[in-house]
Amino acid sequence: MTRNRGREITHVVTCLLWGPDEIAALERAFAPATVVSLHPRQQTELTEELSRADVAVTWGDIDERFLAAPHLRWVHADHAGLTRSARPEVFERGLLLTGSAGRSAPALAQHAFYFALALTFDAPTLLRRQQARIWGGIPGYADRLALWGKTLGVVGLGHTGREMARLGKAFGMRVVGYRRRADPMDDVDRLYSADAGDSVDDVLEQSDVVMLAASLSDETYHLLSRERMARMKPGAYVINIGRGQLIDQEALIDALHAGTVAGAGLDVTDPEPLPEDSPLWDAPNVLITPHQTPKLPDRTQRSIEIITENIRRYRAGEPLLNALTRRDIFTGDLPHPTAR
Repeated sequence: MTRNRGREITHVVTCLLWGPDEIAALERAFAPATVVSLHPRQQTELTEELSRADVAVTWGDIDERFLAAPHLRWVHADHAGLTRSARPEVFERGLLLTGSAGRSAPALAQHAFYFALALTFDAPTLLRRQQARIWGGIPGYADRLALWGKTLGVVGLGHTGREMARLGKAFGMRVVGYRRRADPMDDVDRLYSADAGDSVDDVLEQSDVVMLAASLSDETYHLLSRERMARMKPGAYVINIGRGQLIDQEALIDALHAGTVAGAGLDVTDPEPLPEDSPLWDAPNVLITPHQTPKLPDRTQRSIEIITENIRRYRAGEPLLNALTRRDIFTGDLPHPTAR
């Protein structure tokens, strides 16, 4: 691990949707630095404070004000996805940028399995029959197989992907995964990685359920392309709780109509909000939720723990948790803000 020279924190500005006790906990973590705490509506005050701050903690993504701030060295954006902040200018400016990835990972993994279970058990048809007061089997239902014994493919093994893998093992599934790095992992029966020269195709070709939990970058844009969907197993499901542009959405709609993809569970779409006239709404066997997951009861406390550890690391000159890297850069169009 490479160590850098320790860094001092003198003036901090926070702009968060937190309660007073949570703000106070953050102020204690930054002590003895001066901390100015603002509400996201106080944008004029934020601009003024950025002219003095060496550290900022913000609810949203960074903009030109952060890049122009003369003393700013570290920004923490309190959400999981840093796609809208992942710009080349961040590195040209020499700015450290971190996020709160992992604070919602267990809930997001459960959301993915909500889709997996609903598709596997055909929850929409069961609900329609219940509402129609029909007692009796669905044609072909006896031939359906539960998740037990199937292969789960997780693409992106960060905080959420690891939780997906853990739940997959709990459901009795074989778990294969794809990530950037080749580091070994628990709860994954077979790991493929970009750094080892593997392809995501290795996961797609053997998975009954494919869960996307990768971040969106220039490397992962349309990771699930038309060609890659054609490589998937017959009867496989696609579940995306990462970012909508991980999937070529037009190709997914075609695959759903053709039956080459058996079903999809999507908490993210391209674009967001999904327009009323989008053909995705009417694609067969698709479940859509509006980029919204029930939160964990200690979500903000999890953010505080991440930031507190990063304060220690920053002062010690150690690498920060959830730090943006050049591999995270996304230069494409992302018109609507997204956060977790």
